[in-house]
This record gives sequence, structure tokens and C-alpha cells, in this order.
Amino acid sequence: MKQIAAKLFATIIFRRNQKWIKNPIESQEKTFQKLIATARETTFGRDHNFRSIKTPADFFQFVPIRDYEELSPYIDRMVAGEENILWPGKPIYFSKTSGTTSGAKYIPITKESMPTHITAARDALLNYIYRTGKTGFLKGKQIFIQGSPKLEDKNGVALGRLSGIVAHYVPRYLQKSRMPSWETNCIEDWEHKVDTIVEETLTKNMTLIGGIPSWVQMYFEKLKKKTNKNVGDIFKDFSLLVYGGVNFEPYKSVFNNLIGRKVDTIELFPASEGFFAYQDLTEQDGLLLLLNNDIFYEFIRVDQIQQENPKRYLLHEIELGVNYAFIISTSAGLWAYNIGDTVLFVSKTPFRLVVTGRIKHFISAFGEHVIGKEVETALKKATEGTDIRVREFTVAPQVKPEKGLPYHEWCIEFDLPPNDIEAFEKVLDQEMEKQNVYYQDLIQGKVLRKLVIKPVAKQGFEAYMKSIGKLGGQNKVPRLSNDRKIADALQKKD
Repeated sequence: MKQIAAKLFATIIFRRNQKWIKNPIESQEKTFQKLIATARETTFGRDHNFRSIKTPADFFQFVPIRDYEELSPYIDRMVAGEENILWPGKPIYFSKTSGTTSGAKYIPITKESMPTHITAARDALLNYIYRTGKTGFLKGKQIFIQGSPKLEDKNGVALGRLSGIVAHYVPRYLQKSRMPSWETNCIEDWEHKVDTIVEETLTKNMTLIGGIPSWVQMYFEKLKKKTNKNVGDIFKDFSLLVYGGVNFEPYKSVFNNLIGRKVDTIELFPASEGFFAYQDLTEQDGLLLLLNNDIFYEFIRVDQIQQENPKRYLLHEIELGVNYAFIISTSAGLWAYNIGDTVLFVSKTPFRLVVTGRIKHFISAFGEHVIGKEVETALKKATEGTDIRVREFTVAPQVKPEKGLPYHEWCIEFDLPPNDIEAFEKVLDQEMEKQNVYYQDLIQGKVLRKLVIKPVAKQGFEAYMKSIGKLGGQNKVPRLSNDRKIADALQKKD
């Protein structure tokens, strides 16, 4: 009965969503007007002349692009308990995340924005049901490995991690089959929590498993260590893996080995600031950009982001194959907000994108501006058709080597290393030169020598994240950075 109802509901929602999918520009215009009208009398709205804003061009004139640090004077007032600052009333939650320069960040979630997170996750599953006709994952137990749902009080507003906040909104039809128990979900120590999840789920019929890949990987590895079986053999009806937060490609071979058979996957693009996209076609690259989520999108070309007044592109102006910084305005009161992610569109009908990295995560010690997608793609291509399995990696510049030319250093933790590390270095470097022409020019011009791989000891990345208090939660290892802070810390642990 549940499966029949799910298929019917999936059809209804799929057809309903076609309205905004087929009318993307009109949908964005309606969202823009709604957001401006609603926030007109807020402190931010008055400070930025919202009453005079009729068009996006007006908005560009009065509202500059800001990141968290630049918007924080307004957010700090909200955290202190003031109302009507960025959005009418008070937020219902603050999602606490790790900042880069500001310490902890408090991202507001309002009664208008909270439902968009839940609806988007629901629609991703319903779209999968509609497209594939598969409902098997509803027959057993489901788990989304997430942060603690325990919430604190911050001047009358509930405070917690996004993954813990959404745990309070599990749909009724999944509540009886969700795992783990509430008590286990509330365990703060990450390693203890995963151990307890293993014990609770080991004998259950797990059919859907979700979470950030690094969290799920730890869970799978503990299952396999305890039973000496592949996850696909432990959970014979496990059929759907849902993930988000990082590019899955570098994890794919490891997961295939841990599971031992093929399962369907759905990629999501959620963040504390909003739920932006999900994979709507299982066998095709690109995530469907959500235009029904009270989010107005702008884009800035990454190669222009350092300009004083870079051109701000609207959805109808974007070009395929160009890297853009991702700018949002939302019903949580984030205005022209730079979330720090970079995206590249692969389709306009409908609008589908891939996440290519983080603006602050790059290497440009010599002007090469290597980004996350380039190193991930190079590693994927270099390991294709081999038995090499990479668990985790990060890349940093070595500007002052003891001898010879500078180079890019790849700190890689292998599950199954190459037999010939130097031969693999050469293949990987060739792939990097294909990905980034500036890098290629520096290699050929003898400014840089070819990359060097520094193997990281088993569980080295896990130990590093634990040492800085960022194991679990919503924390992820940066794929690359323009300094050696992470690389040097990993080498000290070796």
C-alpha cells in the first residue's frame, strides 16, 4: 500500500514541478518580487532602499554582494535577539556551521525557509520514484547519518547543526522505519555514535542509506570490519544511496568495494543557507537547480570575482561550461549572499549544474588558479581502469622545496595504493595538465616541476580532523588550499 501511494504522490509532485521547470525565468521573477516585498520594512530593507527596488538591476544598485563576515553585523543583532533585521520577525533556528575566518557562523532559518529544505529532500526521493518506478527502499529501514538533533537556546531561537535540525522534520511515512534511535542520534562523540549506529542497524533490513560520503564511509568500514562482509551482503535489500556535501567521484571506487555491488545513487546540493539542487536523472551528470524554493540566484564569473564591481549575471544570462560563484537571496533573509561555492552549468533546459569547488579552496601560488573540480577530475581519470583506490586527499603548493623547482604536493590516503607511485605521479600530472592550461604552461615553462604524491598513513585524515575538533558534523576536508597548513599537519602525523 505504501509503495502504491508513493508512486501516486510522486506523479502528482512531478507534474506540479513541471510548472517552474518549464518556466524558469518567470519563476525567478516571481521569487524576486516576493522576497523584496516581504522584507521591505525590515532593518536591512530600509537600509538598502527596498521600497525603490522594482527590478534586479535596482537590486544590484542598492545591495552589494556580501559573504558571511560582511553580513555578520546584521546577523549578530539577530543572534542577540532583535527582530525584523534581515527578515520579518525572528528566525526559528540558527544553523551553526564552521566559519573560515569568523569562527562559528550562525545561519538564520525562518518559518518560511525551513519548509523548503524539507520539500526539496522529499521531492528528490519522489522524483527518483517517478523516474525509475522503484519503491523498494520504502520496504525496509532508512538512515540519514547526521549530527545530533539536540538543540540549544540562543536568545529565544533554537540553535543546532542543519543535519540535526532536519532530524525534527522526518516525514510521518518514514518515522517508523527511520534509523538510528533518537538516543543514538543524540550522541555527540562521533566515533562512539557510529559504533552505536553499527550495533543498532546490523540486524535490520537497511534499504536506504544517506549522508556526507565521509560519514557513510566510516559507517560502512566499521560494518565490514565487524562482519568481514560487504555492505551489500549484510543489507541484501540496500538499493539507494543518497549523498551530498562533496563530489562523490573520488569516493566511488571505495564505495563500490565496500558495498560489493551496484546500488542507485541520488546526489543532493543542500546547505544551511538553502537547498539548491538535486540529481533528477540517475544516469546523467548535473543537478536540477530548484527554482521553487524561495531563492533568487545570481552568478559571477570566477575569473572576475576579484574585480571591484564584477558583472552580476542572472539565470537567463549564464553560459554553459563557465565557472560561476553562486550568489543567493532567500526567505531566510540572506541578501546577495556569496555562499562560497562555485558551479558550472551543464544544461539550460532545464537548468542543471555541477558543483566545482569552493572560492576559497584553490591553488594559485603561481597564477594557475587550480580549482576543486580539476583535481577531482584528474584523480578520477588517473585511477580509471586501475585497482587504485583513494580514501581521501588534499593538494597544496610546495613553494620552497629543499631542492629543485616548486611543485604541487598531493597528500593522498590510499585504500589500495599504486604498485609504482612514480608512474602514477606521471599519469596524474598528465591529467592535471589537461584540466588546467595555466598549470600546463607552468610545467612546460619550467616554473613548476611535475606534481609529487605524499602518501598519508591509514586514517591520517580522520586523525587530523579529530585533532582540530572537526570529525563528523558537517565538516569536510578541503580538496585543495593555497597554503600548507593541512599538508604540514598531515606530515607531522606521519
